[in-house]
Amino acid sequence: MRIAALFSGGKDSNYALFCARHFGWDVTHLVTVFSRSQESYMYHVPAIELTRLAASSIGIPLVEVVTPPEREVELIPLRDTLASLNVDGIVSGALASEYQRRRLDQICEDIGIKSFSPIWHKNPRDMVREMVDEGFEIMIAGCYAEGLDERWLGRILDEKALDALDRLHDRYGIHVAGEGGEYESVVLYGPHMRQRICVDYEKDWKIHSGKIIVKRAWLEDAK
Repeated sequence: MRIAALFSGGKDSNYALFCARHFGWDVTHLVTVFSRSQESYMYHVPAIELTRLAASSIGIPLVEVVTPPEREVELIPLRDTLASLNVDGIVSGALASEYQRRRLDQICEDIGIKSFSPIWHKNPRDMVREMVDEGFEIMIAGCYAEGLDERWLGRILDEKALDALDRLHDRYGIHVAGEGGEYESVVLYGPHMRQRICVDYEKDWKIHSGKIIVKRAWLEDAK
C-alpha cells in the first residue's frame, strides 16, 4: 500500500510515520503544510522548517504545501496536493482532535483515498513514554498554557519532564501529550532517522506563551 504521511516534525506525526513503516506500508512521501496562520487549529506551526532536515534524515521525499490563513480554505491546497500524488491513502498523527480528523477524513473521501490514524485515542501518557523508551528525542518548541513557563522551551522530554507534566496535569489539567494546544514539539532524533537534527535557537517569550526561533539547524551522525 502506497501511503503519504502528513508530517509536521512533531512527536505525533513522527510516531504515526514510525507505526506506518512498522506495519510494512510503503510511505512514498512526507507532506508538510506551511500555514500562513500563526494560530491554525489544523496545522503545526513552531519550527516547521525543520521538517526539511527531518525528511533528509528519514530518507523519504518531502512535499511542501503552503496554505492561506483562513479556516476551511486552508484545507484546499492540502486536498489538491494529495490528489496529485499516486497514493492509496494518508497516515496522520491525529490523537484526539475531532476537528483535525474529520477534516482529513473528508479530504480523503473527496479524492478517493483512505485515511489512517494509527495513534488515534491512544493513551497520551503511555504514548509519550513509549516514544521516550523507543529512543525518540522530543523537544518542546512552543508553550501555550498555564504552568508551562519559559524554562520549558527547548526542554527534552525525558522521564523527569514527563513526571513534571503529570503534576501539571493534576494541577492545571494540562494534556500530557499537548493535545489541547498546551505545547508543540519537534523530534530531533528517533529510531526511524539516520541522523540527528541539531539546533541553535532563541526563545521568543511574550507574557504567558512563547516558542523557539530556529537560528541555525544541521544534521549530524547519531552516536
